[in-house]
Amino acid sequence: MRVLLVEDDRQTAKFIVKGLQQEGFAVDHAADGLAGLDLAATESYDAAIIDIMLPKLDGLALIDELRKQGILTPIIVLSARSSVDDRIRGLQAGGDDYLVKPFAFSELVARIQALMRRVNPAAEPTTLTVGELRMDLVKRKVYRGGREIELQPKEFALLEYLMRNPGRVLSKTMIMEHVWDYNFDPETNVVEARICRLRDKIDRSFNTRLIHTTRGVGYVLEEKK
Repeated sequence: MRVLLVEDDRQTAKFIVKGLQQEGFAVDHAADGLAGLDLAATESYDAAIIDIMLPKLDGLALIDELRKQGILTPIIVLSARSSVDDRIRGLQAGGDDYLVKPFAFSELVARIQALMRRVNPAAEPTTLTVGELRMDLVKRKVYRGGREIELQPKEFALLEYLMRNPGRVLSKTMIMEHVWDYNFDPETNVVEARICRLRDKIDRSFNTRLIHTTRGVGYVLEEKK
């Protein structure tokens, strides 16, 4: 899942970015409203977290502009303001949820997941299944043939992207853009390395391979008959 964070406070931004990355999210960070608008208008995100007090373009104006441009990315408004009127203004501007600072990081993650299920329930199931491979998105666990498979956060994120697109060949660029942030080096072999690790964990001990390479194009997860 790819998330945009628009937050000008360095410590808060560092805390959120690090925490989300450890949970397997790909995170892009903008430190002011105009930079956030540029990213949101040119990149694709599953969710956005936007602070209200931002330089250059405040959070409410940013959200309003995104909605005017037809950008429907689910938005969590982040603010130290906790009054009912402030919450109402955040939601009326186009926010989908409102979280007051200070907050528990676990609550932020839970709100992102709940927001995705609420905004687009058909696209946000609680489990993903391809053949005998099953991913529990709530407990963040993966099983194949009834056996639990331990994955690192980025491996989990990569497998989740593959499982959300079964039978579809995903290029290296598509994977990098969705699983890593926008500052990736297109010449890096990080995708190949992660795919190799996933194969070791997902396929090596089983008779049927699920992760396949389409030479010169990309990778696909499917149960071939």
